[in-house]
Amino acid sequence: MTNTTNNWPRVTRTATPPEDAHQVELASFATELLIASESLIPVPPLRNRMHGMTVQDAYVVQEYQLEKQLAAGRVLAGRKVGLTSPAMQQQLGVDSPDFGFFFDDMVHYNAAMIPASRFIQPKVEPELGFVLKETLQGPGVTLEQAAAAIGAVYPAIEIIDSRITDWDISLVDTIADNASCGAIAVGTTPLAIDMTDPVGLLNIECSLVIDGTVTGTGTGADVMGHPVAPLAWLANVLGEHGVALESGQLILPGSFTKAMPVVANSSAAADFGPLGSLTIYFTD
Repeated sequence: MTNTTNNWPRVTRTATPPEDAHQVELASFATELLIASESLIPVPPLRNRMHGMTVQDAYVVQEYQLEKQLAAGRVLAGRKVGLTSPAMQQQLGVDSPDFGFFFDDMVHYNAAMIPASRFIQPKVEPELGFVLKETLQGPGVTLEQAAAAIGAVYPAIEIIDSRITDWDISLVDTIADNASCGAIAVGTTPLAIDMTDPVGLLNIECSLVIDGTVTGTGTGADVMGHPVAPLAWLANVLGEHGVALESGQLILPGSFTKAMPVVANSSAAADFGPLGSLTIYFTD
């Protein structure tokens, strides 16, 4: 799997406005996306408005948004890795994972009633939710070290949403748009998974169920080869820039299946069979 994000440049955490014209344009994209998340009016694809926009540019846009929202008092709850399954990479026509962030006010729990009107064009993905019991920071984090840092595993659903018009996105568009993160739902009862079993997560099965109908099924092997692999990848990418995954944070490693759209008065479930499940409801 091609890794195109290891050269992501961390934005300096400073209140000083960027002076370089290129950085000014990236900062303006960040402002547009923040406004779109509030107004629910999407913006045109960014790739069409900056010639040669790179993955590194897109992460700068994402980081500007993170810094502005942290400065406004929002609390970082965790990170998400996206585009880790063949189903999602084929759906978006990419060959690389990406990552984003979410705040504590974006996290919902089992049986949550979530207004569909909070989103522009929502879809759902069934995932695992890793709660870290210790801080994890790369570079050099191995799969074994990443697994050892996981304190509990929960069923999870990511509600993805695009602030880009009509989901007309390329890799740079979705990265800039915080990896298309809309909200997170996570169970309150851990899945009965033995983390000392090296193949336990690899063979786990999960189905996405919309309004009682199974729309897709995958295994842990469909998530970047092993669902802990995205955690190690994320720790190493962020670690190269001095950023750690902190103890207590929730990390979502990516979807088992293709994402499916949801509307008001529908339900979505991540069904892990005898291990457990998570169901959420979308309201008017």
